[in-house]
Amino acid sequence: MPAHEGHHRSCDAVIVGGGHNGLVAAAYLARAGRSVLVLERLGNTGGAAVSTRPFAGVDARLSRYSYLVSLLPKKIVRDLGLDFRIRTRNVSSYTPVERDGRPTGLLVGGGERRTREAFARLTGGEREYQAWQRFYDMTGRVAQRVFPTLTEPLPTRDELRLRVDDEEAWRVLFEEPIGAAVEDRFADDLVRGVVLTDALIGTFADAHDPSLKQNRCFLYHVIGGGTGAWDVPVGGMGALTDALATAARDAGAVLATGHEAVRIDTDGSAAEITYRTADGEGTVAARHVLVNASPQQLAVLTGDQPPTPAEGAQLKVNMLLKRLPRLRDSEVDPREAFSGTFHIAEGYQELATAHAEAAAGRLPTAPPSEIYCHSLTDATILGPDLVEQGYQTLTLFGLHTPARLFDRDNDAVREELLKSTLAQLDAHLAEPLADCLATDADGRPCIEAKTPLDLERDLRLPGGNIFHRELSWPYAQEGTGRWGVETRHANVLLCGAGAVRGGGVSGVPGHNAAMAVLEELGD
Repeated sequence: MPAHEGHHRSCDAVIVGGGHNGLVAAAYLARAGRSVLVLERLGNTGGAAVSTRPFAGVDARLSRYSYLVSLLPKKIVRDLGLDFRIRTRNVSSYTPVERDGRPTGLLVGGGERRTREAFARLTGGEREYQAWQRFYDMTGRVAQRVFPTLTEPLPTRDELRLRVDDEEAWRVLFEEPIGAAVEDRFADDLVRGVVLTDALIGTFADAHDPSLKQNRCFLYHVIGGGTGAWDVPVGGMGALTDALATAARDAGAVLATGHEAVRIDTDGSAAEITYRTADGEGTVAARHVLVNASPQQLAVLTGDQPPTPAEGAQLKVNMLLKRLPRLRDSEVDPREAFSGTFHIAEGYQELATAHAEAAAGRLPTAPPSEIYCHSLTDATILGPDLVEQGYQTLTLFGLHTPARLFDRDNDAVREELLKSTLAQLDAHLAEPLADCLATDADGRPCIEAKTPLDLERDLRLPGGNIFHRELSWPYAQEGTGRWGVETRHANVLLCGAGAVRGGGVSGVPGHNAAMAVLEELGD
């Protein structure tokens, strides 16, 4: 515990919340010679980017909430000297389907020849593969031009459009509902669905939603790293936040866990932060306050009117298996199918039906979801005995399950949804998944599920929204400020996922808030 607990002290910067963005900001500011205090209400730092052992007596450290890395700029890793590595998945995705009464599917990855052959096997020709190549060549060019801007001051819309320098790409991604591009370019329902899924991760929207929130979600999912690749964090997501905490401490920042900020008083040039611990309340003064929490929580702390929460819409399931299940599609090795993203019930029409059912207040009849196996790419998250016995992890992310569906009875609806989601997976397996599940020290199956309401309770995500609010376009709009982290209080900045260009495990809001502070101070 820090020496100032229980009495008044002054710092250059206080950071509210020790999630990964707050730790990024702390490390940058401390390395610049500023005195920094991080106040974290939980007993550990990391927020949603943590590794835990969720199953009693089982030596498996899973990325419990956030689980893949794409949007973290290498610049941040280099600048902060992080001891952190990622590994690329050799397979991008596998999507099983039954066609003409036989099990088949689409495997994307393993080299250009194999991918082309997989498209031909599914669709009977070259057209869809060629359309796929053209489409992702286009998004790849956009990624190369847009991703570097995330750690720069916000460009205007016109400046970003000039930087993209591709009017067709700008229209497809920034101006028209993404469903129009998907339907115009692809004919096969399964291929259309695989493309659309990147627009729906944690975002409850139809392909043709006029708000274009699905486009914003799609954009962030295809620009990461300038390539759009989603990589596996070696050691689990907690390895990143552990490295960030080490970097911040080594630079001189003080990380105070078990310290919950409850109020921020500011006149725009100086602030006082009141915090609560198990032993009582204390205060700390600071020139700047960086809030690594939701916009709703920021408003509560500053006494402002909280914005309306953006509803979350996902099911997160963690599993440990004794072995990977065999597939009905015998032409695909399960070790390849599950190493990438395994799409379930995510055909284009299936996604539309699931959205319509959920919008009408019903659980989807065929809940769409996607799965991947971390341990196939990085076995370090498992104890040596589990590795030797062939154990594997599975992470499932379900779509189109808005928080409103769980209001009547979160526990009962969670169980109902989990059962029907796994039934969709079982339809493509040669053996029930239940037969492959490991058991914990008490003999219970190693499986846990989290709904939006669970995430709201555990992590204070408003509405269970994993992005804190609807994702923003990565350019300046009215009121966004120079870096996209500014608030109506001059010396209070938002450095969490709810900042402009926030969302995902990126560190970008933390970097940008730190840059805004240092820029003001003339560093």
